[in-house]
Amino acid sequence: MYPEAYLEYLAHFHGTRDYFECHEVLEDYWKENDPQNRDSVWVCLIQLAVCQYHFRRKNTTGALTLIMKTLHRLEINRCQLVSLGIDDKLLKKQLVDQKRRLDEGRDYTSLTLPIFDSHLIDEVKQLCTDWGVSFGTPSDLTDLNLIDKHKRRRST
Repeated sequence: MYPEAYLEYLAHFHGTRDYFECHEVLEDYWKENDPQNRDSVWVCLIQLAVCQYHFRRKNTTGALTLIMKTLHRLEINRCQLVSLGIDDKLLKKQLVDQKRRLDEGRDYTSLTLPIFDSHLIDEVKQLCTDWGVSFGTPSDLTDLNLIDKHKRRRST
């Protein structure tokens, strides 16, 4: 029912907490399916992952820029988010709370997207299990391969 790339995005977002990989997986899907639409729901979700990536790295400026773009695209894509099993109202509340954390200079916290489709949650949890990761575990802030993945990928 849902695109495989979306399932992988959610498994990375909630399981591996690899927001860089979230971006990669969904960007490829977006470019194949809706490349001309800069306001696509896929762009919204990509920017959310990149926001989390920057926030976790303590790049407040980058995170604030991306969270504002995400909030803008969330408004445009409310119906599409609901069709993807996400509670758009609760997601907006989470993003506003996350922006407040950024504005106040508070520490990063992992988000759990408000998925209301129990079958989708089961699919994503199964994918996490297949990958050997736990669904919903907070980011490992000591894992520099995760935190600075963009830097480490360039050097390899």
